[in-house]
Amino acid sequence: MPIFHGFGLGVCIHMPLCFGIRCILIPRFTPDSYTDILKKKKPNFIVGVPTLYEAIFRNKKLDGVDLSYLLGVFSGGDSLSIELKKKADKFLRDHNAKVQIREGYGTTECVTASCLTPKDTYKEGSIGVPYPDTEYCITKPGTCEVLAPEEEGEICISGPSVMLGYLDNPEETADTLRTHGDGKVWLHTGDLGKMDDEGFIYFRQRIKRMIISSGYNVYPSQVENVIDAHPDVLISCVIGVKDSYKMQKVKAFVVLRPGVEGTEEIKASILAHCKKNIAKYAVPYDIEFRPELPKTLVGKVNYRVLEAEEAAKTQGE
Repeated sequence: MPIFHGFGLGVCIHMPLCFGIRCILIPRFTPDSYTDILKKKKPNFIVGVPTLYEAIFRNKKLDGVDLSYLLGVFSGGDSLSIELKKKADKFLRDHNAKVQIREGYGTTECVTASCLTPKDTYKEGSIGVPYPDTEYCITKPGTCEVLAPEEEGEICISGPSVMLGYLDNPEETADTLRTHGDGKVWLHTGDLGKMDDEGFIYFRQRIKRMIISSGYNVYPSQVENVIDAHPDVLISCVIGVKDSYKMQKVKAFVVLRPGVEGTEEIKASILAHCKKNIAKYAVPYDIEFRPELPKTLVGKVNYRVLEAEEAAKTQGE
């Protein structure tokens, strides 16, 4: 994780040093250099975004390497799909690691992570439970109305790590930090999710990323989970493309597993898989194969670049 980012600085530098843990800095990430460091240094903890683990899976240098020295493997900064977690956990088991990949969640506005998958417990699709000194609640979007367990709404956070506000931006601060009926200040994250009756949190996606097609709400992360489950798919990204009739239509960008060619037969197979597992209105109208997906400086899949590319095509037409 880059140390100019809250996640990288807080989780990968400040926290380890506070506990006397040695940090291994990597000036420039490449799958080969990272793999070489894993084999040479044998670190006890790995922290990264989902695309880090996707890159590791494709690297043949780790074939047969013993990873039993790992005590913790953590993912954050972007949504870890259910299928990618399954692949990661299998990869770890196949390489003698005794740990599961643990997903965390947080925002820059609350420093870094504030929720984490417990060490030995996992609920499918969950990002874990809040830290002991941090509270979560789910509210009806745009309001301070707290919803009941299992109801979907905006994720809100209250605790000692929540920011004081945005510098010189009182309007944005007032919109993000709100005092609820309990008298506590809550950070409204702009993220969609839910909480179950045991306190486990489920992240869906950014509220603004939701696709509305023919009046139906389509959640890109759910479509990506289905696509990622296809045996020939390594990773995917789903976006909404403007459409004069549907308002938006669903398009998927897919990176295939090594050795698999992006043929029309493979595309038809993925679409057939989608039709079996998701509603008709959420099935992509098109799948575009890419050798890799655009990334942000932090390493997240940059879906905004894909959206901008599609918008430019629409304008050109």
